[in-house]
Amino acid sequence: MKKNIILLFMMVFSVTILKAQTVTIGKQVWTSKNLDVDKFRNGDPIPEVKNEEEWKKAGENKKPAWCYYDNDPANGAKYGKLYNWYAVIDPRGLAPKGFHIPSDVEWIILTDYLGGQSKAGTKMKSTGGWGDDGNCTNSSGFSGVPGGTRNYSGIFDAIGEYAYWWSSTQLDKFNAWYRYLSYNYGFVSSYIGFKGGGFSVRCLRD
Repeated sequence: MKKNIILLFMMVFSVTILKAQTVTIGKQVWTSKNLDVDKFRNGDPIPEVKNEEEWKKAGENKKPAWCYYDNDPANGAKYGKLYNWYAVIDPRGLAPKGFHIPSDVEWIILTDYLGGQSKAGTKMKSTGGWGDDGNCTNSSGFSGVPGGTRNYSGIFDAIGEYAYWWSSTQLDKFNAWYRYLSYNYGFVSSYIGFKGGGFSVRCLRD
């Protein structure tokens, strides 16, 4: 009984915090910060994986994992956590109650509303922290930050220059769709990545 009360409090607290960190873009309500949770919605812990070999093994075994960029909590405070795709689609729920991880189609709806892929990136990037600080207006309020990535082998790359966000849509048994922004271009791109890689996550209201 006590455990259920604590879990309910955590869920309510998470949703309350998210309400203060959301932005309405068209008919969608997005979180305006990258996800930074270390537990699934049901309270189960998500494994933090620091070692490169263990990160690679988690992907090969299709197990959920998260990390800070360079395993540095200071990066987590600024950019949130990086998650592999198996954390994204885990049935225990990565997103807090009332939210979900956006599908590829829902990302398309966002970028179409912001003028298409060639124009949306400029409107989605935070004003500051992007390499040369070019092509950034954040007129959408999305506040995208360049949190970088961790590849399937466990190597970190591109912090301060690129932002990557998972979608919940897979291409095949090895790859899933994601979105990324670059410091030196104003577009937002869609691409496929190995499910064992580590990307940032944004949530969308149900």
